[in-house]
Amino acid sequence: MDLHAWITQQVDAREALAREAEVDLWEVAQGGCGAAATTLRRCEADRRILARHTLDPDVTYEPACKGCGTYGDMGLSNVDNLNDCPELLNLAHALGLTEEILAGLDRPQPPESKRRDGALGLADILATPPITTSDVPEELRGPRWKP
Repeated sequence: MDLHAWITQQVDAREALAREAEVDLWEVAQGGCGAAATTLRRCEADRRILARHTLDPDVTYEPACKGCGTYGDMGLSNVDNLNDCPELLNLAHALGLTEEILAGLDRPQPPESKRRDGALGLADILATPPITTSDVPEELRGPRWKP
């Protein structure tokens, strides 16, 4: 489980508790019924942050955060690993993340690159057997032919 999955698990648990909470009429009359509604709004805000900060499928050489953007002419990722995303780390600390939990989380792997059908890559070209001079017919060989 990586940091994104851990935060999602925590938000799910808090949302379930907020939905199960029963509010009695006295608490409503006193204006205290907002705790469950506030928790549900916070869970929705957390889900929006999680939706924005996901693994970037366009960056295949590292598990970059899509929400943190890029920099420079080459469009390099601001955050090389999703577990290092500052927004997700801040959100996780608000949900009770400790250094021990963070150390036990998996590091996400980069997404697999998409193979283009019909296009030859460098490995395909280098793996093609070369044409040798012994394949040339006798009739096409000139007077200074070197095999």
